Amino acid sequence: MLRHIFTQTTLLAVFNHLYNLATSRLKGALPAIACILALTLLFAVSGCQSEDGGVEYEVAAMEMAPPPPEAPAMELQRKLIKDGRVEYQTERIDATRQLVFAAVEKHKGYIASDQEYTAPGRTSNTLVIRVPANNFDNLLREATAGVKKFDAREINVKDVTEEFLDIQARLKTKKELEARFLELLKKANTVTEILEIEKQLATLRADIESVEGRLKYLENQVSLSTLTMTFYESTPVYTGVTANFKNGFQNGWDNLIQFFVLLTNIWPFIVLGVLLMIGLVTYRKRKRR
Repeated sequence: MLRHIFTQTTLLAVFNHLYNLATSRLKGALPAIACILALTLLFAVSGCQSEDGGVEYEVAAMEMAPPPPEAPAMELQRKLIKDGRVEYQTERIDATRQLVFAAVEKHKGYIASDQEYTAPGRTSNTLVIRVPANNFDNLLREATAGVKKFDAREINVKDVTEEFLDIQARLKTKKELEARFLELLKKANTVTEILEIEKQLATLRADIESVEGRLKYLENQVSLSTLTMTFYESTPVYTGVTANFKNGFQNGWDNLIQFFVLLTNIWPFIVLGVLLMIGLVTYRKRKRR
C-alpha cells in the first residue's frame, strides 16, 4: 500500500532528495535522524492525501448512487356499468324459473321485473335481475347452466369514470359556494340582502340535489349490474282437422258436465216422477186382477 502511495505521487522523489541531502552534508547519527524526519513528513502528507481521496470517493459514490424510487401513484379505480341480455329455449319453463331464482338468491341479487307472455306456440318468461357487479359473471353462468344454444346473448360494459369524477368535482364546487352564501347570510343587514341571498341559495340547493341524484344513480348502476333473461317453452299449435277434433271433444265433455249439473238441479222432480210411474204401474196390475 505504501509503495502504491509512493509511486502514484511525487513523494518518492522528495524522499530521495532529502535522503541524499542528509547523507552528503551530515555525518554520524544525524543522517539517521534526517531519514526519520523525512519519513514522518512523507507519512503525514500521504495521510492528508488519503483523507482527501476518501472524501472525493464518498462524494463520487454519492453522485453515482441511484435516486430513491418514487412513490407509486395511486391507481385510479374505474367506474364501470355492466349489463347483459340473454334469450334461450327451455324444455320446462317452471324448472328453469326455479334454477334462476336459486342462482339470484345465492349471489345476493333481486328480481326487479317478472313478466310472463303466452302466444300461439310459445310461453315465455322475462326477468330483469339486479345483482352486485362482482357476482354478475357467476350468476350468469349458474342461471344458464345446461343451455346449449342462445337465441341472443349480449354483454355490455360502459366506462363512466370521467363522468363520475366530473360530477364529484361539480358537487364539491357547488357545496363550497353554498357555504360562502351561508356565511354571507349571517352577515346580511337588510331584508333585501337576506331575500336575495336566500333566492340564490334555493337555486343552488336545487342544482346540488340534481347533481347528487345523478351521482347516486351512477353509484347504483356501478355497484349493481343488470341482467335481462328471457326463456321460453314451445307449445303445440292445433290447426285444421286436429283443431276441430280437439274442439269437438272439448265441447262434448263440457256438455256432459252440464248434463250432470242439470240432473243435480232437478233431482227432486226425477224422484217424484219415478214414484208416480211405480204407483201407476202398481195400480194397473191390481185393476186387471
